[in-house]
Amino acid sequence: MVDFAGWSMPVCYDSIVAEHEATRNAVGFFDISHMGRFQFTGPEAGTWLERLLTRRVDDMSPGQIRYSLLTHDEGGILDDVLVYRCPPQAGHADEFLLVVNAGNRDKVWKWIQEHRPANTDAEMADRTHDWAMVAVQGPRSLEVVGQVVDFPLEKIGYFTCVQANIDDQHGLVSRTGYTGEDGVEAILPADIVEKWWQELHTTARELGGQPAGLGCRDTLRLEAAMPLYGHEIDMDTDPWQAGLGFAVDLENREFPGRNALACRKQETSQRRIGLELEGRRVPREGYAILDGEQAIGRVTSGTFSPTLQRPIAMGYVSKDYSDIGRTLAIDIRGQTIPATVVKLPFYHRRKNQGVKSVA
Repeated sequence: MVDFAGWSMPVCYDSIVAEHEATRNAVGFFDISHMGRFQFTGPEAGTWLERLLTRRVDDMSPGQIRYSLLTHDEGGILDDVLVYRCPPQAGHADEFLLVVNAGNRDKVWKWIQEHRPANTDAEMADRTHDWAMVAVQGPRSLEVVGQVVDFPLEKIGYFTCVQANIDDQHGLVSRTGYTGEDGVEAILPADIVEKWWQELHTTARELGGQPAGLGCRDTLRLEAAMPLYGHEIDMDTDPWQAGLGFAVDLENREFPGRNALACRKQETSQRRIGLELEGRRVPREGYAILDGEQAIGRVTSGTFSPTLQRPIAMGYVSKDYSDIGRTLAIDIRGQTIPATVVKLPFYHRRKNQGVKSVA
């Protein structure tokens, strides 16, 4: 167990490799209750979010989810988030949910409050401690969760959510995840999550699954080339550098950083790249990326890939060095290790393992 953004979190239950392989081949389930969950309600909730996020909100249908960014006035990334337009339920005809990174929760809460429109007919509430959140990921994830919720999960499209009955209480189940596998994430009352976790545990074990911690969550997301805040993205990184331009809608919109991003789109010289290395030595964050003896960038994340059985890394270099197939190197504690620029993501799940589109 380690401290993570003020939460006591498991690095692993068994081993990082065992949990990684269980998620790739069967099912892994993760307690992700540390993620921030902000609820927006009221007739103007969508308008408030439309003025905050880099992605459009006003055209979202009930049950739809989008990956988006929050940017400051200079265009740097405050956080990457999921915005849900929740299915209608009694008492909340207009409801949105914003899922934010645990380490950014306080910062994002304050920033959103500072950008609250005057006299808006909308309310924001922090539900992080009221609701728990569990991710169930892997090729058998729907089979597992289908036994402990009352909704036919195969009817849930990728990046959509439904209201579901979980242990006779209201819950929200989405077809989302952070592993590169098909799967779901469930948001449910905190006072029933322990019982539900035990039910998941029993069902998943029968299918070759197991609980999984932060360690394999990192190796899984890195194989899938998903950026992690504080590594691939931060206050100084813009979406164009990070390869997240798909999450920015500039046309006919106003949001913090919009004008700066329009300018940066033409000026960005850095690129996020993927690298595969020879041998078994692992590149770590901060290691220099080299062209010959010249340092041209830095590693932001690196690991030994359990799936690919080779070292992999992401990092930033000048776009002049970002061509796929280019041979570079990484300085690993004074030793120059050859590395090849490869197309991201490093890992693609098999075609029969579910949908791949991004909402």
